[in-house]
Amino acid sequence: MIENRHKELGLSDEKVLEMYKVMLLSRRIDERMWLLNRSGKIPFVVSCQGQEAAQVGAAFALDRENDYILPYYRDVGVVLTFGMTAKDLMLSAFAKAEDPNSAGRQMPGHFGQKKNRIVTGSSPVTTQVPHAVGIALAGKMEGKDFVTFTTFGEGSSNQGDFHEGANFAGVHKLPVIFMCENNKYAISVPIEKQLACENVSDRAIGYGMPGVTVDGNDPLAVYRVVKEAADRCHRGEGPTLVETVSYRLTPHSSDDDDSSYRTSDEVAQAKTKDAIITFGAYLKEIGLLSDELEKQMNDDIMKTINEATDYAEHAPYAKAESTLDYVYEK
Repeated sequence: MIENRHKELGLSDEKVLEMYKVMLLSRRIDERMWLLNRSGKIPFVVSCQGQEAAQVGAAFALDRENDYILPYYRDVGVVLTFGMTAKDLMLSAFAKAEDPNSAGRQMPGHFGQKKNRIVTGSSPVTTQVPHAVGIALAGKMEGKDFVTFTTFGEGSSNQGDFHEGANFAGVHKLPVIFMCENNKYAISVPIEKQLACENVSDRAIGYGMPGVTVDGNDPLAVYRVVKEAADRCHRGEGPTLVETVSYRLTPHSSDDDDSSYRTSDEVAQAKTKDAIITFGAYLKEIGLLSDELEKQMNDDIMKTINEATDYAEHAPYAKAESTLDYVYEK
């Protein structure tokens, strides 16, 4: 029954409310960044809107004190769950010296924070996949019990990095979770022009691992399959390929015109399944979320974002002489 869904997964009432709040925070940060971009204050936005449920549901299923994550550029919900803050993300957006990802050296979406075991990504898509496999191999060789979790879009699942990484992890039964966030478009290329098979998860059999496709608009469903995948890793049974199916509600980036490859009606229809709405409705139906509490959450989130934006906007840029710091050994 609907009122037992999260409890059947071992999630407390407090935990699912926290999940919803992180989803809201992800959405509101993203919305603010679009406004900042359109007003000429930040140069670039690559959006998480429409994928927050998959990101937060998955991240909550991991051990935030022990596991390593290698996110892709949309994963605001993942990195917030693992300890990054609205201030961290705004410092990155404004390319300021205090940006914990790269001190303003990389464009937004290149997440990295050593203290929270967030491994930095690179601009060429899918390079994080073999990196995740390498970290898992190192952990296994050293007898450590942690999971590496990496994400990518369905377009990236066609890259050689994905296939090589998945094959190696399958052969050596490494503790890796590969999560494809299928948002239906690789920039402008629709899913039916990317894959000959029905699902990205169908490819898992070729690498000797389980593959599962799940509703990416349902954070509890994603939590369940990622938790099962993590348990497999801890039992020494090897990797899992998880495919979350949702929809990218915004253009590919702030430099993209999505009207050239999809209709406004298609986007409007996808918005009716927006997890911010549907998961909020679930929490209200079971009596955990009231209109008053929802308003308080939004008020608290907007206060946090306003403070983060103001701080980042007025923070100093990196000095020119620091350009080569962290690039070459001195």
